[in-house]
Amino acid sequence: MRLALTAQHLLDTGHAPAEAYAALARRTGEPLRSARAVCTALAIPAAEVDRRLDDCYDALLADPRPGGEADTGELLEALGVFDVPKRLTPHELAVVDLFLTAIDALGGIRAGHQHGLTRWFTTGNLTAAYLSLAATKPLPTAGDPARYWATLITAGELLTATPAPDVRLRNALARCRTHAARTIA
Repeated sequence: MRLALTAQHLLDTGHAPAEAYAALARRTGEPLRSARAVCTALAIPAAEVDRRLDDCYDALLADPRPGGEADTGELLEALGVFDVPKRLTPHELAVVDLFLTAIDALGGIRAGHQHGLTRWFTTGNLTAAYLSLAATKPLPTAGDPARYWATLITAGELLTATPAPDVRLRNALARCRTHAARTIA
């Protein structure tokens, strides 16, 4: 518990989660406990912490490289270990469902893109997810462009229906409508 309090103090004093991890891991020499402490300080549910740390334990935490704490912290952050889950509203869940339908219509997605989208869904950054999907084109042979663009139009309409939507959403929605019109023509 003391380690989690130290992690909380580091976070409260402006340290990023990766920096807090590195400081704790250097101090304790215990990478797993240090990562768990940062997650606890971020109020990530224990079951989720266990899942995330189990996924990366062998590769990053089992055999730490002396002096590599900062690099490990950055990797843990990039993998989403320190992402704080946001409880999505029914409106936001509907948008995520549309995103998943659009991803199915892509016809294939790079692993890194999928990872980024999953992190944005977890943290509730639906604007970033929409902008990323709107900038992606479905594969012409394996994908379903008509369904892809139509689904993104519906998702964009839901996102822009909120009070004071990000102007980038409106621009991306306009581009999706243009792509959809070209697909039909």
